Amino acid sequence: MDVASLSDAVASLATNPNLKSASQQALARSNSKLDMQAFLKIMAASMSNPSFSGDSSSSGTNGTDYVSQLAQFSVLQELTDLETTIAQSAAIQQQQQAFALMGKKVMLNDGQGSTVEGTVAGVQFSKGYAKLMVNGQAYSMGDLIQVGETK
Repeated sequence: MDVASLSDAVASLATNPNLKSASQQALARSNSKLDMQAFLKIMAASMSNPSFSGDSSSSGTNGTDYVSQLAQFSVLQELTDLETTIAQSAAIQQQQQAFALMGKKVMLNDGQGSTVEGTVAGVQFSKGYAKLMVNGQAYSMGDLIQVGETK
C-alpha cells in the first residue's frame, strides 16, 4: 500500500457522512435532551391543568400513565441512539475488513451471474462503505465469494 492510497483512505474516513465527530454526536444528544425537556414541560402542563369537564379523571391520564409514557419515550430515544452507533460500527468494521484484503487474491460476483478473479489493488469508499478495486473495477464487499487462492 503506498502513501497516496493511505492518505486517500484517511481523507475518505474524515469526510465519511456515516461517521460523526464527537462534537456532532454531543450536539445530537443535546437536541434529544431538548426533546426530552419539551416532553417533560408538556407533561407537567397537562398534569397541572384540569380538564374542561371539571372531572380530573376524564382526561384518561394519571400519574402512572405519564411515567409510562416517559419510560417509553426514554427507551425509544436510547434505541435510536443504539441504532446509530451500530450502523457506525458496522461501517468502520467493513472498512477495516476491506483494508485487510489489500493485495489478496479474491473471487467476486460481477452482478451479472459470472465471477471475477483478481487481486485487490485498492479500496474506494462510497457513502462510508468500502468497495474493492479488482481488475480496474469497483466491487461491493457483499460481492465477495472467496479470499485466497482461487481454483
